[in-house]
Amino acid sequence: MKGRDSFDVACSLAAVVADAAAIFLGFMLAVWIRFESGLIPMLHEGLPPRSLYLQASIPITLLFLFINQSLGLYERPQLGTFSERIPRLVRATGLGILLTTALAFVIRTDPPLSRFTVAVALVTISVTLVLTRYILFQAELHLARGRQVSNRIMVVGTDEVAGRLRQSLENDPRLRTAVTAFLRVDQEPPHEGIPDELIRGTIADLPELLGTGAFDQVILASSASLPQQIMADMIIECEQALVDFHYVPDLFRILTITMDIRTIDGIPVLGTRKWPLDFFWNRVWKRMEDIIGSLVGLVLSAPVILVAAILIKRESPGPLFFRQERCGEKGACFNIYKLRTMRTDAEESSGPVWAVENDPRRTRIGAILRAYNIDELPQFWNVLRGDMSLVGPRPERPHFVEQFKEDIQRYMWRHFYKPGMTGWAQVNGLRGNTSIKDRSKYDLYYLENWSLALDFKIIARTFFSRENAY
Repeated sequence: MKGRDSFDVACSLAAVVADAAAIFLGFMLAVWIRFESGLIPMLHEGLPPRSLYLQASIPITLLFLFINQSLGLYERPQLGTFSERIPRLVRATGLGILLTTALAFVIRTDPPLSRFTVAVALVTISVTLVLTRYILFQAELHLARGRQVSNRIMVVGTDEVAGRLRQSLENDPRLRTAVTAFLRVDQEPPHEGIPDELIRGTIADLPELLGTGAFDQVILASSASLPQQIMADMIIECEQALVDFHYVPDLFRILTITMDIRTIDGIPVLGTRKWPLDFFWNRVWKRMEDIIGSLVGLVLSAPVILVAAILIKRESPGPLFFRQERCGEKGACFNIYKLRTMRTDAEESSGPVWAVENDPRRTRIGAILRAYNIDELPQFWNVLRGDMSLVGPRPERPHFVEQFKEDIQRYMWRHFYKPGMTGWAQVNGLRGNTSIKDRSKYDLYYLENWSLALDFKIIARTFFSRENAY
């Protein structure tokens, strides 16, 4: 987006200065913890000269700033929430510590730098960076609200995509944008989010409006019905008027995922970008997370499962565990394990149906187990076996999958990877008898934006998520 003005430059410079201060303070805090706090026993008499670490802090700070810049942490405007930036900050810090440790082995000082101090610095620099960046984030947001609009936009199209585009552009004050005009491309009624007074004509009026000099950017939001020649003429007209031109691909109406543009012998090819779990090492990290998490989960949950099993057996006859076929990775079926929470004849007369609020098929202890997600604990065994992951789209029964794949667009994409014990949809209240379409959107968002940090966030929220747990 256009609009990189003096405010963006000032914010970038402020981020560099703030990071430099945070990195220096974080490193020196690690030095204090190691040598002067008394928290860590000294193996040798005497303290290393403070000047040694003061001198070392300069190249270390510059190294960290270079890494942050290479990861795009100083690009402005930076959009999204602050929590979305934390993983990148921690990743940058980890890479900086790794390179610092390597340099400490290569460049010998007298006395040598403490390797333990460098390890402590991973934590202290991460903390100081996150704190200063949070303060800076709030300051940028506050100052941006008081800035004048620097990017006046004309949107070509008046459909739902155009309406959503206006809302998204104007919702973030850091963009400092205002959609000041819309042009019709067809006779369809405009979307409800587009005021009539902003509709300035049709696409034939574009040259005249560009000549007023009242626009900085044109965005084509409705390209499906436009001939290629008209689109080419629009680009030329914007170029002649020194106005930026962007467009929303018509593929957006079908897909919501990030697109990837590659060039083959000078020919641009637009395609869907690989998802994070398409990459080998990401799958390795996630499997390690699953193995460690399931082992810990099985050990910690064993006493809870034992008590629950006794209560289940006392209340009603039948098996302790409930086994059911579910669809997993690539559509392969597997047996999921849960503590039994319903009567043994729960679906004899009705067949496969959703659980509903105050479901009469539940036992008394089963209602409590479902409310607190205790019935799901045996699934740690499924995770350890490799049928499931700790976090992912919840697995569904084949009976329902056959229905949903015909009715819900992109539903089967959620089966590209392993299902999970908990997921992004579940911690946002989408479980039980709730919209499958909405659940699919949340599941696909998770797969498109996977990270270990997101997994940990979902796991933490699972302990407090009880909405629609019946």
